[in-house]
Amino acid sequence: MKIQLRKKRLSRSAGGDFVIFLFLAAGAAFMSLPLVYSISQAFKPLNELFLFPPQFFVRNPTLDNFNDLLVLMGQSWVPISRYFFNSIFIVVFGMLGNVIFASIAAYTLSKHKFPGKKLVNEMIVLSLMFAPAVVSIPQYLVISWGKMINTPWAVIVPAWGSTLGLYLMRNFIEAMVDDSLLESARIDGASELRIYWQIVMPIVKPAWLTLIILVFQSLWATTGGMFIYAEQWKTLPYALNQIIAGGIARAGVAAAVTLVMMSVPIIVFVFNQSKIVETMGTSGLD
Repeated sequence: MKIQLRKKRLSRSAGGDFVIFLFLAAGAAFMSLPLVYSISQAFKPLNELFLFPPQFFVRNPTLDNFNDLLVLMGQSWVPISRYFFNSIFIVVFGMLGNVIFASIAAYTLSKHKFPGKKLVNEMIVLSLMFAPAVVSIPQYLVISWGKMINTPWAVIVPAWGSTLGLYLMRNFIEAMVDDSLLESARIDGASELRIYWQIVMPIVKPAWLTLIILVFQSLWATTGGMFIYAEQWKTLPYALNQIIAGGIARAGVAAAVTLVMMSVPIIVFVFNQSKIVETMGTSGLD
């Protein structure tokens, strides 16, 4: 018997589509206001920055804030290129380690059976409920014991153990990777490492691209906190924060710094936004 499949037609009218479009457009415009305001602030001269009531849009745009930022960066006794290198070093190795460890552990937890698997999964979910401040002291003790204080590894290694990426990857692998596909690969003689690298990782590409963006956003803004004391290992956000700490006269520079720091994660997100939407829809995260 031949079964005919009919495409379901929506009963929404053209007027309904227009109303929904207006609603979404209004929501998008409202959510973009902080970004527009930050851009406007970065190009305002000092006299407009201190107007009361404050003006949302810039009247006389200028690049003086960015020029002053470049001058102050050039006056640093540690070259600004060193701060930039430290940030890139932390971001790159933090992202690579997080993706590798999270994906391997997620593959094991989702597609293999072993004693205590259920307990480990429950501990992963439970760990997501703890605020960073709760684990700061144990984390410091572990890093100190590992002789990583005052080195970039004090920031990189904790990023490797982030359970958010593990939770995201595990959910995505469970939903997208079919057990029969893996079993077929094993019958053909493929090793577990080859299955992981050549089958699982290409299928879950949207998940690890999303994970890269999340880790990038976290590590790009780090200053080293209580782990890094030496000036030669400080990061770019630390250097920029020191520049804008000079008082109210550097309000324009502070606005420029805000735009510079937020623009990099936004650019990375724009190029990968479709993958993030696909991952969130599959993993069940909101």
